[in-house]
Amino acid sequence: MISDGYGGIMFYLSNYSSPLGDITVVSNATKITALQFVGSKYYDDFIPPEHENSPDDIIIQAFEWLDIYFSGKNPDFTPPIFYRSTNFRMTVWNILKTVPYGSTVTYKQIAENIAHKRSIPSMSAQAVGFAVGENPIHLIIPCHRVFRNG
Repeated sequence: MISDGYGGIMFYLSNYSSPLGDITVVSNATKITALQFVGSKYYDDFIPPEHENSPDDIIIQAFEWLDIYFSGKNPDFTPPIFYRSTNFRMTVWNILKTVPYGSTVTYKQIAENIAHKRSIPSMSAQAVGFAVGENPIHLIIPCHRVFRNG
C-alpha cells in the first residue's frame, strides 16, 4: 500500500481488458474512485500518481461487475463507488446513475430535470454535457446512455 500524500489514503490500480479496450480501475481500498478507458480524455486526471499495481477486493468486485456487463446482462449489484467534485457535476452524475439499463436520455432532459429541481426556468444542456464528459467512473455511472439533444 502506498500513501498518496493526502491524509494517508491508499490507492490500488488494475487494468481490465474489455471488448471496447483496456479499462483502468482505481480504488481507495473501500470504494472505486475511477474507472477509465485507457487514453480517454481525462484519464490522467483520475489516476493517482502513487498507487499499488494490484487488484484489491473492491477492484475484483468491479471486474465481476464488468464481466456481467460485457456479457450483455444487467449486473444485479453495484460495487461501492466514491466521487467528489462540484455540486453541479455530482448532481449530473447522480442523475446518470438513475438512467435504467437499456435506456437513454439527452443532455437537454437532464438539464430540464435539474432546472425543475432547482425551481429555475432553464439549465444549460452544454454544461450538462461537460459534466457528463468528466465522469470519473465510466460504465458504472452510465455516461454512455446520454446523447446530445435531437
